[in-house]
Amino acid sequence: MSKPRFRHLALLILLLPLPAVAQDAAVVAAPQENPGERISDQVFGPRVPTDLAFGAFQRGYFLTALEFALPRAEQGDAAAQTLIAEIYAKGLGVAQNDQRAASWYQLASNNGNMLATFELALLYQEGVGVPKNRARAADLFSKAAEAGYIPAKYNMALLHIEGVYASPSLATAAALMKEAADAELPEAQYDYGTMLIEGAGLPPDPEAGARYIERAAIQNLPAAQVDYATLLYMGKGVDKDVEAAASWYARAAEAGNAVAQNRYAKLLAVGEGVPLDLEGAAMWRALSRRQGLNDRSLDRLLISIPPQDLARAEERARFWPSPVPSDAPTIETILEIPTTTAPDSENPAPASEADPEAPDAPPSSEPQNP
Repeated sequence: MSKPRFRHLALLILLLPLPAVAQDAAVVAAPQENPGERISDQVFGPRVPTDLAFGAFQRGYFLTALEFALPRAEQGDAAAQTLIAEIYAKGLGVAQNDQRAASWYQLASNNGNMLATFELALLYQEGVGVPKNRARAADLFSKAAEAGYIPAKYNMALLHIEGVYASPSLATAAALMKEAADAELPEAQYDYGTMLIEGAGLPPDPEAGARYIERAAIQNLPAAQVDYATLLYMGKGVDKDVEAAASWYARAAEAGNAVAQNRYAKLLAVGEGVPLDLEGAAMWRALSRRQGLNDRSLDRLLISIPPQDLARAEERARFWPSPVPSDAPTIETILEIPTTTAPDSENPAPASEADPEAPDAPPSSEPQNP
């Protein structure tokens, strides 16, 4: 989902204490040439010059990277300017400063760096470090997309779906989404798969849609894992496979997805696709409730759980994802949790009560950073 203008910062950076700026600089300092290296160059050809700034950055010496990058950045080196922007944007070795990050991203974007252009678009999109300006963000996304930057193509697809800061066109959105999906961007794979299933901007193709959603699920996108599990449970676009569905729900539940936790709890509560496990179901119910998902149909499935099993489930949820320590103090457990007044249809139960919801939400139209 869903992140610049600048004058010289060199003097300010150089005012930092020297030991901090040059932290272990010897580790990344360029070695002196020796006769052996000259012979090596003659035999194997000239070596690629070492990029000291990026070498220091990759090894975690962020102030050293900043020191090496600044002279290059002040000479208009777009890559060095982008690296400095990343340091300030993420607060790596320095205090996080969104305004400085935006300024460096702007300079790098002006010098043709598409990563900087994309990051600058995100800043305008969210109003971070710069005034919020979605029209400006759209222009920058478009510029980066035209240069072939895949995440920008994904965000442009979302803008075309929204149809406010780009022309409303599901067909254009689908074409851009496919490019990003085929470049292995999991968010694009998930959204493009959903568009294929729904026939949004292109002819419906549930089988191809399921394959794209599966690819996103394999890349550990929890929302895709939930929807792929649902497709497997319902046999939509794929062969019905309740055991595989339970496995995907479990993976997304372990990743913290509340919907997956709720649906996996239902399967455990009735032993569909997995062995019957009321205590495990109660634990996942407790975890999904923490995130605000209450489900009366699941409560009914657990009405027969013994109080001591419910107490253990609540204790497991309290320490999740870690196991309950052997010396954990006993706490009072709420054995009966009031249900909400929300209709059951809002959270249909898988298994014997109802099928899980099929993926029915269109791709989010808010541009984002995958």
